[in-house]
Amino acid sequence: MGCLVSTPKDSGGIRRIPGNIGEISVYVPGLRIPKPVDFSQSLGNHLSRNLVERLSALRTRIVVMAGQEAPTITRTRRKSATQHGGSTLADLLQALEDYLPVLLGLVKDGSLLQHKVSFVWINQEDDAEETAISNAWYEVLSVLHLMAMLALSQANLLLLPRTSADGHHAKVSEENRRASVDIFLKAAGYLDCAVRHVLPQLLIELRRELPVDLAEGVLRALCLQALGQGADVQLGMAIDSTKATLAVKRRLACEMVKYWQQAQDNLMNLPLTNGWAEKHRLYVKWKYNEAKAAAYYYHGLILDEGNTEKSHGMAVAALQAADEYLKESKKVSEAFNATPPLSRNPPLWGTMKFLCEKVPKDTWNKVRINRDLYTNERVMETAPTLPDFALALKPDDYQLPPVDNCWNETNVNGGHLGPGQLQSDAR
Repeated sequence: MGCLVSTPKDSGGIRRIPGNIGEISVYVPGLRIPKPVDFSQSLGNHLSRNLVERLSALRTRIVVMAGQEAPTITRTRRKSATQHGGSTLADLLQALEDYLPVLLGLVKDGSLLQHKVSFVWINQEDDAEETAISNAWYEVLSVLHLMAMLALSQANLLLLPRTSADGHHAKVSEENRRASVDIFLKAAGYLDCAVRHVLPQLLIELRRELPVDLAEGVLRALCLQALGQGADVQLGMAIDSTKATLAVKRRLACEMVKYWQQAQDNLMNLPLTNGWAEKHRLYVKWKYNEAKAAAYYYHGLILDEGNTEKSHGMAVAALQAADEYLKESKKVSEAFNATPPLSRNPPLWGTMKFLCEKVPKDTWNKVRINRDLYTNERVMETAPTLPDFALALKPDDYQLPPVDNCWNETNVNGGHLGPGQLQSDAR
Protein backbone atom coordinates (compact mmCIF):
# COMPACT_ATOMS: atom_id res chain seq x y z
CA MET A 1 0.00 0.00 0.00
CA GLY A 2 2.81 2.44 0.74
CA CYS A 3 4.15 4.13 3.85
CA LEU A 4 3.10 7.71 4.54
CA VAL A 5 4.94 10.24 6.63
CA SER A 6 3.65 13.81 6.92
CA THR A 7 5.78 16.51 8.49
CA PRO A 8 3.71 19.04 10.45
CA LYS A 9 3.68 22.76 9.94
CA ASP A 10 5.97 23.51 12.89
CA SER A 11 8.83 21.42 11.51
CA GLY A 12 11.09 24.31 10.69
CA GLY A 13 9.53 26.28 7.87
CA ILE A 14 10.66 24.27 4.88
CA ARG A 15 8.20 25.83 2.44
CA ARG A 16 9.28 28.84 0.47
CA ILE A 17 6.30 31.18 0.50
CA PRO A 18 6.98 34.47 -1.28
CA GLY A 19 5.56 37.60 0.26
CA ASN A 20 4.31 38.93 -3.06
CA ILE A 21 3.66 37.00 -6.29
CA GLY A 22 3.03 40.02 -8.49
CA GLU A 23 0.41 40.34 -11.19
CA ILE A 24 -2.04 37.48 -11.64
CA SER A 25 -4.12 36.78 -14.73
CA VAL A 26 -4.16 33.04 -13.99
CA TYR A 27 -3.75 31.95 -10.39
CA VAL A 28 -1.44 29.01 -9.81
CA PRO A 29 -1.61 27.44 -6.33
CA GLY A 30 1.80 27.02 -4.74
CA LEU A 31 3.98 24.59 -6.66
CA ARG A 32 4.71 21.27 -4.95
CA ILE A 33 8.47 20.78 -4.87
CA PRO A 34 10.20 17.35 -4.80
CA LYS A 35 12.93 16.61 -2.25
CA PRO A 36 15.98 14.41 -3.02
CA VAL A 37 15.57 10.62 -3.05
CA ASP A 38 18.35 8.00 -2.78
CA PHE A 39 17.43 5.49 -5.48
CA SER A 40 20.64 3.48 -5.02
CA GLN A 41 19.81 2.64 -1.40
CA SER A 42 16.26 1.57 -2.26
CA LEU A 43 16.76 -0.07 -5.64
CA GLY A 44 20.46 -0.90 -5.81
CA ASN A 45 19.85 -4.58 -5.12
CA HIS A 46 17.02 -4.88 -7.65
CA LEU A 47 18.05 -2.90 -10.74
CA SER A 48 21.18 -2.42 -12.81
CA ARG A 49 23.50 0.40 -11.88
CA ASN A 50 22.80 2.19 -15.18
CA LEU A 51 19.05 2.22 -14.60
CA VAL A 52 19.38 3.41 -11.00
CA GLU A 53 21.72 6.18 -12.12
CA ARG A 54 19.34 7.24 -14.88
CA LEU A 55 16.39 7.44 -12.49
CA SER A 56 18.52 9.41 -10.05
CA ALA A 57 19.86 11.82 -12.68
CA LEU A 58 16.43 12.55 -14.15
CA ARG A 59 14.83 13.22 -10.78
CA THR A 60 17.78 15.20 -9.40
CA ARG A 61 17.51 17.49 -12.40
CA ILE A 62 13.88 18.19 -11.48
CA VAL A 63 14.70 18.69 -7.78
CA VAL A 64 17.41 21.23 -8.60
CA MET A 65 15.40 23.10 -11.23
CA ALA A 66 12.20 23.21 -9.18
CA GLY A 67 14.02 24.24 -5.99
CA GLN A 68 15.88 27.06 -7.72
CA GLU A 69 13.15 28.31 -10.01
CA ALA A 70 9.90 27.90 -8.07
CA PRO A 71 10.22 31.31 -6.37
CA THR A 72 10.94 32.87 -9.79
CA ILE A 73 8.02 31.09 -11.41
CA THR A 74 5.52 32.24 -8.80
CA ARG A 75 6.68 35.86 -9.05
CA THR A 76 5.29 36.45 -12.51
CA ARG A 77 6.68 39.84 -13.45
CA ARG A 78 6.18 40.84 -17.04
CA LYS A 79 9.91 41.39 -17.57
CA SER A 80 10.83 37.88 -16.49
CA ALA A 81 7.91 36.48 -18.45
CA THR A 82 9.70 37.12 -21.71
CA GLN A 83 13.36 37.10 -20.71
CA HIS A 84 13.54 34.23 -18.28
CA GLY A 85 10.31 32.80 -16.88
CA GLY A 86 8.95 31.28 -20.09
CA SER A 87 12.07 29.27 -20.89
CA THR A 88 12.37 28.15 -17.26
CA LEU A 89 8.85 26.74 -17.33
CA ALA A 90 9.44 24.96 -20.63
CA ASP A 91 12.72 23.45 -19.41
CA LEU A 92 11.22 22.16 -16.18
CA LEU A 93 8.18 20.78 -18.00
CA GLN A 94 10.52 18.98 -20.42
CA ALA A 95 12.48 17.52 -17.49
CA LEU A 96 9.26 16.09 -16.04
CA GLU A 97 8.26 14.65 -19.42
CA ASP A 98 11.69 12.99 -19.70
CA TYR A 99 11.39 11.50 -16.21
CA LEU A 100 7.86 10.11 -16.45
CA PRO A 101 8.47 7.20 -18.92
CA VAL A 102 11.40 5.99 -16.80
CA LEU A 103 9.49 6.42 -13.54
CA LEU A 104 6.59 4.35 -14.88
CA GLY A 105 8.86 1.32 -14.99
CA LEU A 106 8.52 1.13 -11.21
CA VAL A 107 4.79 0.41 -11.52
CA LYS A 108 4.84 -1.71 -14.67
CA ASP A 109 2.65 -4.82 -14.39
CA GLY A 110 2.12 -4.31 -10.66
CA SER A 111 5.82 -4.49 -9.85
CA LEU A 112 6.72 -4.72 -6.16
CA LEU A 113 9.34 -2.06 -6.88
CA GLN A 114 6.59 0.56 -6.69
CA HIS A 115 6.76 0.32 -2.88
CA LYS A 116 10.56 0.35 -2.51
CA VAL A 117 11.20 4.11 -2.72
CA SER A 118 9.93 6.75 -0.29
CA PHE A 119 9.09 9.79 -2.42
CA VAL A 120 9.06 13.14 -0.62
CA TRP A 121 7.37 16.32 -1.82
CA ILE A 122 6.93 19.69 -0.12
CA ASN A 123 3.25 20.66 0.04
CA GLN A 124 1.79 24.15 -0.28
CA GLU A 125 -1.95 23.97 0.36
CA ASP A 126 -1.74 21.28 3.05
CA ASP A 127 -0.93 22.08 6.67
CA ALA A 128 1.77 19.40 6.62
CA GLU A 129 5.03 20.86 5.28
CA GLU A 130 5.88 17.72 3.35
CA THR A 131 4.56 14.24 2.63
CA ALA A 132 6.62 11.09 2.06
CA ILE A 133 4.87 8.04 0.59
CA SER A 134 6.47 4.75 -0.43
CA ASN A 135 4.45 4.31 -3.58
CA ALA A 136 5.60 5.21 -7.09
CA TRP A 137 2.02 6.04 -8.12
CA TYR A 138 2.20 8.92 -5.62
CA GLU A 139 5.25 10.13 -7.50
CA VAL A 140 3.41 9.85 -10.83
CA LEU A 141 0.50 11.81 -9.38
CA SER A 142 2.85 14.49 -8.07
CA VAL A 143 4.61 14.77 -11.42
CA LEU A 144 1.31 15.23 -13.30
CA HIS A 145 0.20 17.87 -10.78
CA LEU A 146 3.44 19.81 -11.26
CA MET A 147 3.16 19.52 -15.06
CA ALA A 148 -0.33 21.03 -14.87
CA MET A 149 0.79 23.86 -12.58
CA LEU A 150 3.66 24.70 -14.93
CA ALA A 151 1.21 24.81 -17.85
CA LEU A 152 -1.04 27.20 -15.90
CA SER A 153 2.03 29.32 -15.16
CA GLN A 154 2.80 29.43 -18.88
CA ALA A 155 -0.77 30.59 -19.56
CA ASN A 156 -0.43 33.29 -16.92
CA LEU A 157 2.70 34.66 -18.58
CA LEU A 158 0.93 34.76 -21.93
CA LEU A 159 -2.07 36.59 -20.48
CA LEU A 160 -0.26 39.37 -18.65
CA PRO A 161 -1.03 42.46 -20.76
CA ARG A 162 1.78 44.36 -22.44
CA THR A 163 1.78 48.09 -23.01
CA SER A 164 0.95 48.87 -26.63
CA ALA A 165 3.14 50.87 -28.99
CA ASP A 166 1.32 54.09 -28.16
CA GLY A 167 2.24 53.57 -24.52
CA HIS A 168 -1.31 53.95 -23.23
CA HIS A 169 -3.26 50.71 -23.60
CA ALA A 170 -2.24 47.40 -22.02
CA LYS A 171 -3.21 44.55 -24.32
CA VAL A 172 -2.88 40.80 -24.75
CA SER A 173 -2.29 39.79 -28.35
CA GLU A 174 -4.71 37.48 -30.11
CA GLU A 175 -1.82 35.10 -30.75
CA ASN A 176 -1.16 34.84 -27.00
CA ARG A 177 -4.84 34.38 -26.26
CA ARG A 178 -5.20 31.53 -28.73
CA ALA A 179 -2.01 29.89 -27.45
CA SER A 180 -3.26 30.17 -23.86
CA VAL A 181 -6.47 28.27 -24.69
CA ASP A 182 -4.38 25.36 -26.01
CA ILE A 183 -2.28 25.44 -22.84
CA PHE A 184 -5.38 25.46 -20.61
CA LEU A 185 -6.66 22.34 -22.38
CA LYS A 186 -3.24 20.70 -21.96
CA ALA A 187 -3.21 21.48 -18.21
CA ALA A 188 -6.75 20.12 -17.91
CA GLY A 189 -5.62 16.98 -19.72
CA TYR A 190 -2.83 16.32 -17.21
CA LEU A 191 -5.26 16.75 -14.31
CA ASP A 192 -7.99 14.66 -15.93
CA CYS A 193 -5.46 11.85 -16.45
CA ALA A 194 -4.41 12.13 -12.81
CA VAL A 195 -8.00 11.75 -11.61
CA ARG A 196 -9.10 9.00 -14.00
CA HIS A 197 -5.97 6.90 -14.41
CA VAL A 198 -3.58 7.52 -11.50
CA LEU A 199 -5.68 8.07 -8.36
CA PRO A 200 -7.50 4.72 -8.90
CA GLN A 201 -4.11 2.97 -8.65
CA LEU A 202 -3.86 3.99 -4.98
CA LEU A 203 -5.78 2.16 -2.28
CA ILE A 204 -8.67 4.11 -0.79
CA GLU A 205 -6.91 4.28 2.59
CA LEU A 206 -3.85 5.87 1.00
CA ARG A 207 -5.91 8.28 -1.06
CA ARG A 208 -7.42 9.60 2.16
CA GLU A 209 -3.92 10.37 3.45
CA LEU A 210 -2.75 12.33 0.41
CA PRO A 211 -1.96 16.01 1.01
CA VAL A 212 -4.89 18.26 0.15
CA ASP A 213 -2.89 19.54 -2.84
CA LEU A 214 -3.52 16.13 -4.44
CA ALA A 215 -7.03 15.50 -3.13
CA GLU A 216 -9.44 14.46 -5.86
CA GLY A 217 -11.56 17.57 -5.26
CA VAL A 218 -8.57 19.88 -5.76
CA LEU A 219 -7.47 18.07 -8.92
CA ARG A 220 -10.98 18.23 -10.36
CA ALA A 221 -11.33 21.89 -9.39
CA LEU A 222 -8.03 22.77 -11.06
CA CYS A 223 -9.12 20.94 -14.21
CA LEU A 224 -12.40 22.89 -14.27
CA GLN A 225 -10.57 26.15 -13.57
CA ALA A 226 -8.39 25.59 -16.61
CA LEU A 227 -11.45 24.98 -18.77
CA GLY A 228 -13.24 27.99 -17.27
CA GLN A 229 -10.31 30.26 -18.03
CA GLY A 230 -10.14 28.90 -21.55
CA ALA A 231 -13.79 29.82 -22.02
CA ASP A 232 -13.08 33.27 -20.53
CA VAL A 233 -10.36 33.89 -23.11
CA GLN A 234 -12.70 32.72 -25.87
CA LEU A 235 -15.37 35.14 -24.62
CA GLY A 236 -12.86 37.97 -24.68
CA MET A 237 -12.02 37.17 -28.29
CA ALA A 238 -15.73 37.00 -29.14
CA ILE A 239 -16.24 40.42 -27.55
CA ASP A 240 -13.53 41.82 -29.83
CA SER A 241 -15.01 40.13 -32.91
CA THR A 242 -17.58 41.94 -35.03
CA LYS A 243 -18.90 38.57 -36.24
CA ALA A 244 -19.73 37.06 -32.84
CA THR A 245 -23.43 37.35 -32.00
CA LEU A 246 -24.96 38.04 -28.60
CA ALA A 247 -26.11 34.42 -28.53
CA VAL A 248 -22.53 33.19 -28.95
CA LYS A 249 -21.28 35.48 -26.19
CA ARG A 250 -24.09 34.45 -23.85
CA ARG A 251 -23.37 30.79 -24.44
CA LEU A 252 -19.66 31.21 -23.65
CA ALA A 253 -20.49 33.20 -20.51
CA CYS A 254 -23.03 30.60 -19.33
CA GLU A 255 -20.48 27.83 -19.90
CA MET A 256 -18.00 29.80 -17.79
CA VAL A 257 -20.53 29.88 -14.96
CA LYS A 258 -20.86 26.08 -15.01
CA TYR A 259 -17.09 25.49 -15.04
CA TRP A 260 -16.49 27.82 -12.09
CA GLN A 261 -19.52 26.58 -10.15
CA GLN A 262 -18.32 22.99 -10.47
CA ALA A 263 -14.81 24.06 -9.45
CA GLN A 264 -16.22 25.75 -6.35
CA ASP A 265 -18.34 22.68 -5.54
CA ASN A 266 -15.26 20.45 -5.66
CA LEU A 267 -13.42 22.66 -3.16
CA MET A 268 -16.40 23.11 -0.86
CA ASN A 269 -15.68 20.45 1.77
CA LEU A 270 -11.88 20.34 1.63
CA PRO A 271 -9.71 21.60 4.53
CA LEU A 272 -8.21 24.54 2.64
CA THR A 273 -7.07 26.62 5.59
CA ASN A 274 -3.56 28.01 5.09
CA GLY A 275 -2.53 31.02 2.98
CA TRP A 276 -2.12 29.36 -0.41
CA ALA A 277 -5.28 27.33 0.08
CA GLU A 278 -7.46 30.25 1.21
CA LYS A 279 -6.17 32.24 -1.75
CA HIS A 280 -7.13 29.36 -4.03
CA ARG A 281 -10.68 29.28 -2.66
CA LEU A 282 -11.07 33.06 -3.04
CA TYR A 283 -9.81 32.96 -6.62
CA VAL A 284 -12.48 30.44 -7.61
CA LYS A 285 -15.16 32.51 -5.85
CA TRP A 286 -13.95 35.66 -7.61
CA LYS A 287 -14.04 34.10 -11.07
CA TYR A 288 -17.41 32.46 -10.41
CA ASN A 289 -18.95 35.86 -9.61
CA GLU A 290 -17.25 37.40 -12.63
CA ALA A 291 -18.65 34.66 -14.88
CA LYS A 292 -22.16 35.19 -13.51
CA ALA A 293 -21.85 38.92 -14.19
CA ALA A 294 -21.01 38.20 -17.83
CA ALA A 295 -23.74 35.59 -18.23
CA TYR A 296 -26.50 37.77 -16.76
CA TYR A 297 -25.33 40.74 -18.80
CA TYR A 298 -25.62 38.95 -22.15
CA HIS A 299 -28.78 37.17 -21.07
CA GLY A 300 -30.28 40.54 -20.21
CA LEU A 301 -29.36 42.04 -23.57
CA ILE A 302 -31.01 39.14 -25.40
CA LEU A 303 -34.14 39.33 -23.24
CA ASP A 304 -34.38 43.05 -23.93
CA GLU A 305 -34.71 42.30 -27.64
CA GLY A 306 -38.19 40.97 -26.88
CA ASN A 307 -41.14 43.24 -27.47
CA THR A 308 -43.18 42.46 -24.37
CA GLU A 309 -43.37 44.08 -21.00
CA LYS A 310 -42.43 40.76 -19.41
CA SER A 311 -39.27 40.34 -21.48
CA HIS A 312 -38.19 43.90 -20.72
CA GLY A 313 -38.79 43.35 -17.02
CA MET A 314 -36.74 40.15 -17.09
CA ALA A 315 -33.99 41.99 -18.96
CA VAL A 316 -33.79 44.65 -16.28
CA ALA A 317 -33.64 41.99 -13.55
CA ALA A 318 -30.86 40.16 -15.40
CA LEU A 319 -28.83 43.34 -15.87
CA GLN A 320 -29.28 44.29 -12.24
CA ALA A 321 -28.03 40.84 -11.27
CA ALA A 322 -25.03 41.33 -13.57
CA ASP A 323 -24.24 44.62 -11.85
CA GLU A 324 -24.48 43.04 -8.39
CA TYR A 325 -22.28 40.09 -9.33
CA LEU A 326 -19.73 42.45 -10.87
CA LYS A 327 -19.58 44.45 -7.63
CA GLU A 328 -19.23 41.23 -5.63
CA SER A 329 -16.46 39.97 -7.91
CA LYS A 330 -14.50 43.17 -7.29
CA LYS A 331 -14.83 42.72 -3.51
CA VAL A 332 -13.67 39.10 -3.67
CA SER A 333 -10.83 40.10 -5.99
CA GLU A 334 -9.61 42.58 -3.36
CA ALA A 335 -9.80 39.91 -0.67
CA PHE A 336 -7.90 37.49 -2.93
CA ASN A 337 -5.09 39.96 -3.56
CA ALA A 338 -4.84 40.84 0.15
CA THR A 339 -4.51 37.19 1.20
CA PRO A 340 -0.85 36.09 1.53
CA PRO A 341 1.07 35.68 -0.63
CA LEU A 342 0.03 39.14 -1.80
CA SER A 343 -0.84 39.71 -5.45
CA ARG A 344 -2.33 42.37 -7.68
CA ASN A 345 -4.50 42.55 -10.77
CA PRO A 346 -2.86 43.48 -14.07
CA PRO A 347 -4.36 46.37 -16.09
CA LEU A 348 -7.90 45.48 -17.14
CA TRP A 349 -8.27 43.72 -20.47
CA GLY A 350 -10.54 41.23 -22.19
CA THR A 351 -13.85 40.21 -20.64
CA MET A 352 -13.37 42.08 -17.36
CA LYS A 353 -12.43 45.37 -19.02
CA PHE A 354 -15.55 45.16 -21.20
CA LEU A 355 -17.83 44.29 -18.28
CA CYS A 356 -16.52 47.08 -16.06
CA GLU A 357 -17.19 49.58 -18.81
CA LYS A 358 -20.56 48.31 -20.02
CA VAL A 359 -22.46 46.65 -17.18
CA PRO A 360 -23.02 49.69 -14.89
CA LYS A 361 -23.86 51.98 -17.79
CA ASP A 362 -26.21 49.59 -19.60
CA THR A 363 -27.91 48.52 -16.39
CA TRP A 364 -28.64 52.13 -15.38
CA ASN A 365 -29.96 52.96 -18.85
CA LYS A 366 -32.26 49.92 -19.07
CA VAL A 367 -33.61 50.42 -15.56
CA ARG A 368 -34.37 54.08 -16.29
CA ILE A 369 -36.02 53.35 -19.66
CA ASN A 370 -38.15 50.48 -18.36
CA ARG A 371 -39.26 52.32 -15.26
CA ASP A 372 -40.37 55.17 -17.48
CA LEU A 373 -42.40 52.70 -19.55
CA TYR A 374 -43.75 50.47 -16.79
CA THR A 375 -44.68 50.74 -13.16
CA ASN A 376 -42.16 49.69 -10.53
CA GLU A 377 -44.41 46.78 -9.59
CA ARG A 378 -43.96 45.22 -13.02
CA VAL A 379 -40.14 45.21 -12.90
CA MET A 380 -38.94 41.80 -11.69
CA GLU A 381 -37.11 41.70 -8.37
CA THR A 382 -35.38 38.35 -8.96
CA ALA A 383 -33.07 37.48 -11.80
CA PRO A 384 -34.36 35.06 -14.46
CA THR A 385 -32.82 31.62 -14.72
CA LEU A 386 -29.79 31.41 -16.97
CA PRO A 387 -30.06 29.06 -19.96
CA ASP A 388 -28.30 25.72 -19.58
CA PHE A 389 -25.77 24.89 -22.31
CA ALA A 390 -23.64 21.78 -22.76
CA LEU A 391 -19.97 22.43 -22.00
CA ALA A 392 -17.92 22.74 -25.17
CA LEU A 393 -14.33 22.77 -23.91
CA LYS A 394 -12.93 19.39 -22.88
CA PRO A 395 -9.52 18.44 -21.46
CA ASP A 396 -6.93 17.20 -23.92
CA ASP A 397 -6.88 13.41 -24.04
CA TYR A 398 -3.53 13.02 -22.31
CA GLN A 399 -2.26 9.46 -21.91
CA LEU A 400 0.57 8.30 -19.69
CA PRO A 401 3.60 7.59 -21.90
CA PRO A 402 4.80 4.02 -22.51
CA VAL A 403 7.50 2.69 -20.20
CA ASP A 404 10.97 3.66 -21.39
CA ASN A 405 13.01 1.03 -23.23
CA CYS A 406 15.68 1.21 -20.51
CA TRP A 407 13.43 -1.13 -18.52
CA ASN A 408 14.58 -4.21 -20.37
CA GLU A 409 15.05 -7.61 -18.79
CA THR A 410 18.79 -7.15 -18.32
CA ASN A 411 18.37 -3.94 -16.32
CA VAL A 412 15.49 -5.24 -14.22
CA ASN A 413 17.11 -8.56 -13.40
CA GLY A 414 20.45 -7.03 -12.59
CA GLY A 415 19.71 -7.27 -8.89
CA HIS A 416 18.38 -9.89 -6.52
CA LEU A 417 14.68 -9.91 -7.47
CA GLY A 418 13.78 -12.56 -9.98
CA PRO A 419 11.11 -12.01 -12.66
CA GLY A 420 8.49 -13.87 -10.63
CA GLN A 421 9.15 -11.64 -7.64
CA LEU A 422 8.42 -8.44 -9.54
CA GLN A 423 4.72 -9.20 -9.88
CA SER A 424 2.09 -8.42 -7.31
CA ASP A 425 -1.66 -8.29 -7.47
CA ALA A 426 -1.68 -5.88 -4.52
CA ARG A 427 -1.24 -2.18 -5.18
